[in-house]
Amino acid sequence: MAEIIQRDGTWIFDGDALRLTPGRDKNVSLLRRTLGELTVPLGALAGVSLEQGRKAGRLRLRLRDGADPLLQATGGKLAEPDDPYQLAVEADRFGVAEYFVDEVRGALLLDQVPSGPADGYLLPGPAVPLSASAGDGTAGFDGERVRLEWNWKTEDAKSASGARTLALGDITAVEWRPAAGLENGCLRFTVRGADTKAPPKYDPNSVELWGFKKDPLMALVAAAVQARLPHPAAAVQGRTAEEPAWETAPEPGPEADHDALLRRLRELGELHKEGVLTDEEFTLAKQAVLKHL
Repeated sequence: MAEIIQRDGTWIFDGDALRLTPGRDKNVSLLRRTLGELTVPLGALAGVSLEQGRKAGRLRLRLRDGADPLLQATGGKLAEPDDPYQLAVEADRFGVAEYFVDEVRGALLLDQVPSGPADGYLLPGPAVPLSASAGDGTAGFDGERVRLEWNWKTEDAKSASGARTLALGDITAVEWRPAAGLENGCLRFTVRGADTKAPPKYDPNSVELWGFKKDPLMALVAAAVQARLPHPAAAVQGRTAEEPAWETAPEPGPEADHDALLRRLRELGELHKEGVLTDEEFTLAKQAVLKHL
């Protein structure tokens, strides 16, 4: 077992998983304190490193793409103090940190953990129910429904229809974006059949964020929802990154036999059931396959 204790937090590695506990120091971010302790399975890791400075250093975990719904939902836009996979290390503890890195790297090699993308979430995401208030509203999630409520700062055009309740099955995507410079951020939900290009200020399925202290907490709501949506890897099953689903049916020939086409129909049905394909995409894709039966 390897362990490092700092004011910023405590990291413990038992050979199978890392337990990351935020510190109680006043400089530990609100997001990390709210998120609480994380257990990261070894299989979710792509690497670990120690960056040494003159007075302090930083331990960093690099997770496999697609392993963590929090990183998926935030798209690498979390500020450094809010990143739960970083730990500030005092200079006199560099030796302990190096030992920690060696232990984790050795386990990754011994277990032959792949560094490539994960095909499913390996962390559960933030616990529910949870709620966060920031910007022009409050967002809550109980595992099945998102509840959006507005405050006195909300634009009349958005608040006129009152609070919003979004069923998880109707949500196709979630985006969290922090405020940057003069541009406000947002927590935005894409709802099936209600796509919009309206700015978050006017979008009834978005909370507008202005760059204040509690804004990052909205990332936890985004991550909890993201953890319950179809994994991004499912979206590329049977299609290329540039190619829509209905263009990926097998071409006529020796390979496009009856069994292969039936398997393809089952795959399309599963993608449609999971919400990856819209009704229109599923119908077009199915028709393309049936032409070859």
